[in-house]
Amino acid sequence: MPDAALTEDLARRAAAGDGAALAELLAEIRPEVVRRCGRFLPCREDAEEAAQDVLLTLSRRIATFEGRSRFSTWLYTVVANCCRQKYRELRRRAAEQPVALEPAQHVDPRTTSVIAGSRVDLLEALDRLERERPHLVAPLVYRDLCQLEYAEAAERAGVPLGTFKSRLHEARRQVRPWLTDAC
Repeated sequence: MPDAALTEDLARRAAAGDGAALAELLAEIRPEVVRRCGRFLPCREDAEEAAQDVLLTLSRRIATFEGRSRFSTWLYTVVANCCRQKYRELRRRAAEQPVALEPAQHVDPRTTSVIAGSRVDLLEALDRLERERPHLVAPLVYRDLCQLEYAEAAERAGVPLGTFKSRLHEARRQVRPWLTDAC
């Protein structure tokens, strides 16, 4: 965040119904939101679309921000959820409308970029984890992707710290072979 104190103040004012504060907040955080979305989605256009979804969600739901945790924590949760939703939407769209490509035209991000491939693999692993063990997704997203401190991440997940750490350990254990197999 460019100026954490300013952002926190704008978020509190926006949550209280101040439209000008909301507009200023959205302008202030947009570059950071695009950057964070880019950490989840390998394609810049997809990251920008997800960022727009984040800003729209934020503007619609800012009144639910209660200020019990830092705004940045709340925002990172929205970013993670919107990126995961965008990824699901892209997969669904690709499955519904397969495009006939020549084999030479098909580009797999795993073979063109280690970083992009690892992001796709991670999103696929999160999608699989959500299907198989949904209660393990939040700890992994909050701690490993949003990089929140343990206590703050446990608070966001709504579980005691010990439970959070246990779920995080189990989530990492579940996801590790899926990511190793993808390499």
